[in-house]
Amino acid sequence: MSLARTAHSPAASRSFRAFRTCENRALETESALYLSRAGVGIVLDLTEGRMPAVAYWGSDLGELTRSELDLILEAATVTPNQNALDIPPRTGLLPQDADGWLGEPGLLGGRDNGAGFAPRLGLTAHTLEQNVSDGSGEKDSLTLTLEDDTLGLEVTLTLELLNSGLVRMRGTLTNRGEGDYRLQSFTMALPVPSEANEILDFAGRWTREREPQRLPVRVGQHLRENRRGRTGADSAFLMHVGERSFSYSSGEVWALHTGFSGQHRHIVEHTSAGETILAGGEGLFAGEVVLAENESYESPFVYASHGVGLDEVAQRFHAWLRSRENHVDTQRPVTLNVWEAVYFDHDLERLKDLADRAAELGVERYVLDDGWFGDRRDDYAGLGDWVVSEDVWPNGLTPLIEHVKGHGMQFGLWFEPEMVNEDSNVAREHPEWIMGTTMERLPEQSRHQQVLNLAIPEAYAHVRDQMVQILENNDIDYLKWDHNRDLIEAGFRETGQPATHAQTLAAYRLFDELKERFPGLEIESCSSGGARVDLGVLERTDRVWVSDCIDPLERQMMNRWTNQLIPLELMGSHVASGASHTTGRLHSIGYRAATALFGHLGIEWDLRLATAEEMAELREWVQLYKDVRELLFTGDRVRVDLGDDSVALHGVVASDASRALFSFTALSRSDANQTGRLYFPGLDDEARYKLEVLMPGAKPSGYVPSPVISNASGFLAPTPGNAREYERLNAELHERGITDQVLGGRAWASVGITTPILNPENTVLFQLTRVS
Repeated sequence: MSLARTAHSPAASRSFRAFRTCENRALETESALYLSRAGVGIVLDLTEGRMPAVAYWGSDLGELTRSELDLILEAATVTPNQNALDIPPRTGLLPQDADGWLGEPGLLGGRDNGAGFAPRLGLTAHTLEQNVSDGSGEKDSLTLTLEDDTLGLEVTLTLELLNSGLVRMRGTLTNRGEGDYRLQSFTMALPVPSEANEILDFAGRWTREREPQRLPVRVGQHLRENRRGRTGADSAFLMHVGERSFSYSSGEVWALHTGFSGQHRHIVEHTSAGETILAGGEGLFAGEVVLAENESYESPFVYASHGVGLDEVAQRFHAWLRSRENHVDTQRPVTLNVWEAVYFDHDLERLKDLADRAAELGVERYVLDDGWFGDRRDDYAGLGDWVVSEDVWPNGLTPLIEHVKGHGMQFGLWFEPEMVNEDSNVAREHPEWIMGTTMERLPEQSRHQQVLNLAIPEAYAHVRDQMVQILENNDIDYLKWDHNRDLIEAGFRETGQPATHAQTLAAYRLFDELKERFPGLEIESCSSGGARVDLGVLERTDRVWVSDCIDPLERQMMNRWTNQLIPLELMGSHVASGASHTTGRLHSIGYRAATALFGHLGIEWDLRLATAEEMAELREWVQLYKDVRELLFTGDRVRVDLGDDSVALHGVVASDASRALFSFTALSRSDANQTGRLYFPGLDDEARYKLEVLMPGAKPSGYVPSPVISNASGFLAPTPGNAREYERLNAELHERGITDQVLGGRAWASVGITTPILNPENTVLFQLTRVS
């Protein structure tokens, strides 16, 4: 099947606010179903006896009649080519060989004798539930039952149109036949039109996660298969396909994300017949899922977003996540993590001193990192023994916790529940609990550690019970949950069977059990930095650590693209030390804090080394974060295409368009003088706004640039040393009588201001406030 097309919506003027008021629609005929929600429409061919297929997925088609709906199905039918099947080929939700799909089938597997490798699944029943509420806002939910009686296979597919316009799918395969069925892959697909001819996905590594990469759609398969046993720093993350040169605000884009924290797949496949699909699912090793008669396999959720421009695609994910009942509130506490301040050197007086200094800044949460347990004085030993070290903490954690709580701060603690050092009590007592392929050998170590097999019930109970005891005996509000190595040879040592699928599900159970047992406990997903960032782990956690690298220059890129999937309030974003611990670069507080501001703000710095002036400036940034976090964590994300990779402009516009906060950054030196203008899209076209500069730590801070003057002298870095230049510019503008210049939202988006001249690796913040 191919896709019927509609005209573009005007990209420059689109605002996600408009989609919040879009009418929800549903229309069904004998063989077709049309659903629309939040500006997205989807048409499905539900011909009985055949594999359900998507005839259209894109912008809302408005009101349709029954005859128009049938015409869309007809328009989406591919005309058979010469030397092809005599019937039109069909690209279903679970593409299959029997329908003439010549790419990778959605369901791969078979029985021990080879039978069942090519099922012919057909629709036997479907049920539509409209305006269902399940704790994440209303949605329309379509359940499809497919059967192949001959091969003894049954599949139930669920397709949901969520409140933000996201499409979400998952499937269940049940073996109804005699003998085992060995599942190789279960991959659900959505078709995209031929105009979608460019791919954007992500690569990366430790300390440089989510590196964007683009390439054209070509005949064949673009497969991003993760075999790390966790999401991975080089995860495809989101697989986008769009019109050539699509940007933040222009070009239709279709995107897919596999919401699973273990091995997974993202696929773009384009056939010589002109069909293109986006597909995703779990990655499985041979023999990992073997279904006996009447046993079932349930796939992870696959999420799909459509929009004009990348911002709209991202906003659909953000809006849905924010609609969940268990989503975090907007008062995300300012966090101090002591790792880069003390590492393994846990001295009570030193840690209490850090708490005192943090309290002076207005910090609201204090996190004790690695090194508090067992024989963990370095990263060679003790991992897996989750008991408070009597050597380092003879009176337990209580003295520190009480000191932290006395300042009104929350207390957090680091764990790495899925990992183990070979030099640990648990590894010595239960070597069979370590993942591997035989009892005779272990996998190569990574970071001096192995993986504890939580799929073994006794190992799971050991970890759970030790964690429960720590949580019951200490007043702990927050867990930093780490996962510091990839899984290799990840199996049950006693049988040699693969275990990555079972390990991921066991980790999920542990998250869920602790959350249920300790209501209000917040958990951060950290995994060598940002190697477990996905919607599967975010069903169970409250934030992710974007990267172990908090150098603000690196974080400008990593934060920007992590935000393509998840909203700012779920992204751990810390003010780094003056000299970055991972890159050695030196940056001003202004650049470090302005970068960290767009996320869940924290501090990762030995505050004993900060001067009084630095503490005073940092205190102002903490207060600014508290002043704007409601805006940051409820507003719509806007990223502006400037056409120059040496600079970046991004911001957040309030959902009611009453105000906005934008950040302009010079990332590097341009190959030409900085010219042009800065535009501020996303505002209310008919309202009028005043523009101000926010400059914590640089006085005076009241400079208001005018859109009608050139500002040839430009801006310098927002540091106290440049206060004189700001003062001169302020005086000049006052003399000209234009300091309080106000423009309409349409003008700010179309005219803007002259581009400020910034030295590399500096940021300036702009606030726009509606005045009429």
